[in-house]
This record gives sequence, C-alpha cells and structure tokens, in this order.
Amino acid sequence: MNTQGLQAGKGLATGRFASGAVALAIALASAPLGQAFAQEQNSAEEAFASSRHWASQIRSYASKSLNSDEALSVAVIPLNGPGIEQYVNADTLMSPGSIMKLVTTYAALELLGPTHHWKTDFLTDGMMVGDSLEGNLYVRFGGDPKLTLERLWSTLRELKSMGINRIEGDLVLDGSYFRVDGGFPTFEDNGDNPHAPFLVEPSGYLTNLNLLHFQVRADERGTQAWTTPDLGQVSIDNRVTALPEGPCPARSRFDWEPVFHENHQVTVRVTGQLPQGCRSTTYLSLLPHERYSASVIRSVLSDMGIIVSGGDRFESTPEDARLVMRTTSPDLVSMVRDINKWSSNVMARQMLLTIGAEFRKEDDKDDRVAGIRTVYEWLENMGINTAGMVIDNGAGLTRHGRITARQGAQILQQAWDSPYASDLMASMPIIAMDGTMARRLRNTGMDGEGRIKTGYLENVRSIAGFTRDDNNTTWAIVGMVNNDPAWNGQAVLDRVLYSLHFRPPVGMTLSRSADENPASSIQ
Repeated sequence: MNTQGLQAGKGLATGRFASGAVALAIALASAPLGQAFAQEQNSAEEAFASSRHWASQIRSYASKSLNSDEALSVAVIPLNGPGIEQYVNADTLMSPGSIMKLVTTYAALELLGPTHHWKTDFLTDGMMVGDSLEGNLYVRFGGDPKLTLERLWSTLRELKSMGINRIEGDLVLDGSYFRVDGGFPTFEDNGDNPHAPFLVEPSGYLTNLNLLHFQVRADERGTQAWTTPDLGQVSIDNRVTALPEGPCPARSRFDWEPVFHENHQVTVRVTGQLPQGCRSTTYLSLLPHERYSASVIRSVLSDMGIIVSGGDRFESTPEDARLVMRTTSPDLVSMVRDINKWSSNVMARQMLLTIGAEFRKEDDKDDRVAGIRTVYEWLENMGINTAGMVIDNGAGLTRHGRITARQGAQILQQAWDSPYASDLMASMPIIAMDGTMARRLRNTGMDGEGRIKTGYLENVRSIAGFTRDDNNTTWAIVGMVNNDPAWNGQAVLDRVLYSLHFRPPVGMTLSRSADENPASSIQ
C-alpha cells in the first residue's frame, strides 16, 4: 500500500477541508458586512434614483407651468454637506437679468478689495482772500457710485467754516476718471417712463444717483409740491387738486410729466387728486449728469450762503490746482450691499467701470470694455469656462446678457470659498425678510433660510445665491426662466427653492448602516 500516496491524499483533503472551513468562517463572520454592503448599494441606488427624481419633478413642474421644456434652467451644488448636484438645462445660455450683479460685485470684492474707497476732490487754482475764494473751484470726481447729497453738504460746509462766502471764478467739473468711448449700449425699455431711476446710466459725473425726489402733499391750504434737491433748472407745475380727508391713493394715480425747454430748463407737470393729510412721491432723472451735478453743487453752496460768480465748465483739473477738501465714500462692501439688496443698476454699472479704470491697459479707450475683459480673465483664472457668457454692462439691464446656470453656480461655488464670502452673502436679500425677497416665500417655514439675488426683465425671471436645506447643508443655486410670457416664472423659481429646502437631493453614505449595526460599520 502506498501510504505515502494516502498520506498525501489525506493531507490534500485536510488542506481542502481547512481551506473550506476558513472560507466558511470568513463568510459567516462577514455576513453582516455583506448585508451592510448590499444595503448600502441599495441605498446608493435609491439616492441616485431620488436625485434623478428631484430634477425630473422640477422639470415636469416647469414644463406644465411654463408650457415649455426649455424655459427653465437650474443648477444646484451642495457646498458643505451631503447632497447631489442637480442640473436642468444647465448648459443653455440664458438671459440672466439682475443676477448678473453677483458676478460684478463678487469680482469687485476680489479685484478691488473690500476696503476700496472712491474719492471726490475739491481743488482751486486761486487764493483765499478775506471771505472770498479768488479763483475757480474744481470738482474732480473719482467714479463714486454713491456720492450723496448729504455727503456733498457735509464736505462743502467746510468752505463755510473757512469763512468763505463767495467764489470769484467758475465751477469746473472734472469727470475724466472714466474713459467712455462712444457711450453705452442702449437698453430698449418697453415701459412708458424713460426717466425712471433704474434707467440711469453710469457717468464720471455721477452725483446722488442723478435723481430728483418729487413730492406733493395736501393739507387745509390745498396742495404743495416740491423737489429734493431744489435745482434752479427744474420747476413744478402743480395741478393736483385737494380733496377732503379720505384713503390715500396709490402713486400710480398721479402723472408726473416733464416738459423740456431749450435753455436746459425742465418743467414737471403733476396731476391727480389728493385727500388732506396724504402725500405722493416719485423719483425722476431729468438732467444730463454733468448739468445735474453742477446744479446740485450750486444749490448746496447757495443754501449755505456761498455764491459762485462764474459759470459752469466741464474739463480736466490743472496739475497745479491745490486740494481744498475731499469726501471719501463708504467702503466697497457697503456699495456691494446696496447694489445687491436693492438691485441698483447704475451702481453696478459704475462698479464695472471702476474695475475697468483700475485695470485698464495703455491702449484701452473704454473702461466698460476693459472691465468686462478683466472680469473674464479673473473668472478663467479660477477655472470657470466663460464660453458664451456676455456680461455687457455688469447690471443685467440688457437684452444681450447671457450666462448658463452651470456657470453661475460654479461662480457661487468659488465665492463660497472666498475670504469675502460673508461680505457677498450679507449683501443678498434674505428669503421672506428684506430686499427684493421680502415678500417671497412667506409663511412657508423658509424665513431667513437663504440669501438670494433676484432678476426681473420682460420675459425673464431669475434667482441666484445660497440657501440651506432641512439638513443644514448650504447649496449654491442659480435658476433662470426665459419665456414669453414669464409672469409665472417667479412661482416656478420659488418652487425650486422650496423643494431644495424641504426635499433636497441628498445621497446616502456608507456609514449610515452603523445606525443599525455598529459592529459592521465602515469608517
């Protein structure tokens, strides 16, 4: 008998048995783990299906509400917690409206810095003799987006404090800080008020947003109408009739019709009916920037008892002119807040021009073009694909602006990691609480749960910003509706925000099985 063969066979059998036992032991020991893997795989598949379901629901809702499969574009990206990116028509170039201001203001924070200030200088080429300034008073503007009437008054008051009652010379305004070659692209507004505040263009001479505040009030004497500031070139033809006390009418019940004369004078005829104790107001932009600014400065000086004997001129400041006074704007962060909270077009456009002025090259002739180029270069350096993007004027007040939802969300994703993220976020309207979001998503449980910039143009509604879901994950979100008509686009975008908050597309992680079987969890 070949015992050696038997022993060899026994050894082989024993080895096979041992091997099988070990395999069985491992299989038995790992059964919970295998179950966990299976559960996690199922969970992952469910999460993926759920995420697809979120986008599908949004697409379906938009299709029914807008009668179009292409009218809505959405991109949402989780920033600090669980979630799955969602895209609906996200690579379609859309007209963004005012959400383009986020690109401009974020760029300004990064390129100019949050502490950037604008300076407006008052200089002279003359001497102070007694109570007179014998020479010209130069005003060298520095592109300030918000040189207010109050700041002008405070600065010019210094002249009075110096004992000056008369300026024996001209008032010379220098708006050369900006280079503008051939004006700005025209926005074809379909409204009936070409003098509305949102249509004011940027300018090197911009003062007080180039606006006049008109008011009319009724009392026992009848009606009185006035304007602030009170300018010599603008008069009011008040034809409002007084009524007995009663409910105050809406502003739309009054007509403010400007009549322009050849000598730069404007008469504003106001008509309507006003009960006693009521008033109505409106804002209009009626004068060219340089004429308005000169008139405002003369008006402030006159109120202080300071007379300018000469005329108005618009030219550069001589190099040998001496600085007399200076007013410095609030910092850029304050400007960004005003732009985004209240969607100021002229301030956003002024901001883009400032970027162009500060980063212009020798052969640049137009600061708008230089500003756009600078922003594109900055975006591309961050890895943002700018293909097809059209910034145009930086405010979104244009029929030509274009951006994709994916581009917008990626820009916000970069902003989230910026040192100035908190400044940008604080500038955006708070859901259901202030700014242009004050009346949206009220009574939904979403008060304060997001910072959202809104956009509104004919056939355009849009949102962009940051919002939290029910798990405290913050998402970057961009949504745009381009549709004719787009009147219900706001409701669609509000539905997107609501759905992202209460039913976010959140995936499962492998460690979730630890809740059921801690021993088999994978860390």
